[in-house]
Amino acid sequence: MDEGFTIKETVDILKKYRLTLNKKLGQNFLADKNILKKIVDSAELKPDDRVLEIGPGIGTLTRELAARAGKLVAVEIDSRLMPVLEETTSCLSNVKLINRDILKIDLRRLWEEVFSPGRVKVVANLPYYITSPVIMKLLEEDFPLESVVVMVQKEVALRMTAAPGTKDYGAITVGVQYYSRPHLIATVPPAVFIPPPKVSSAIVKMDIRKEQVFDVKDEKLLFLLVKKAFGHRRKTLLNALKGISGINDKEYVRRALESAGIDGNRRGESLSVEEFCKLANCMSKIR
Repeated sequence: MDEGFTIKETVDILKKYRLTLNKKLGQNFLADKNILKKIVDSAELKPDDRVLEIGPGIGTLTRELAARAGKLVAVEIDSRLMPVLEETTSCLSNVKLINRDILKIDLRRLWEEVFSPGRVKVVANLPYYITSPVIMKLLEEDFPLESVVVMVQKEVALRMTAAPGTKDYGAITVGVQYYSRPHLIATVPPAVFIPPPKVSSAIVKMDIRKEQVFDVKDEKLLFLLVKKAFGHRRKTLLNALKGISGINDKEYVRRALESAGIDGNRRGESLSVEEFCKLANCMSKIR
């Protein structure tokens, strides 16, 4: 395995191309071979795997992924980095570079045009400001995923892997755990990035559920009630869920909670993913 770019090499590349890092885009480039190895190893790539990398930066991780995978598509929003990526990946025939905003890409169309057939593994060093939108886009769209390995802010990683009843348990927890089985791989100190962020990071791997185990009849309703439950964390479920789906009758919420076997005096953070799903199904039945 290539050891990746050292801090000095990364700085030299930035100077060569006269690049200044864009704070608005949350650019922090990884420059540590040990962390790089953990990310690549956790993706468990095979020679015929299809990989989508989000935010390749100057191509440090890109080269290692391409060396192990069959096909790699790297999506980078910053057009200034494209000449760097073209240089650092020039000898790799299995790499396709796309200069687009991942949040504006039709993932299903991308799969049909580039990846089909077969499932896709995603690897990303995500800018903190778009972490949640990107993760939920990957999970919710019709994009055949096998796994997702992401570097995110440590605080977000703890939320993604949290258990019910803990302070980190929230709406993103339910979303991530509904679609996948997340695992915290490692925590990452600020010093391994250029420039160093103000907070620690973490690597999380999400193994996508091949079959949905929760049997939810109305996913839109499920995530609406999750949003409401966590939007009013201090309120009991009976009060937090009033007005859901345009129904203001408190009795409706009470009946749904009773049907699901859930005490209305509980709060949203105490419910497991399975209980949220059960409640959503009961609400659908008594509408």
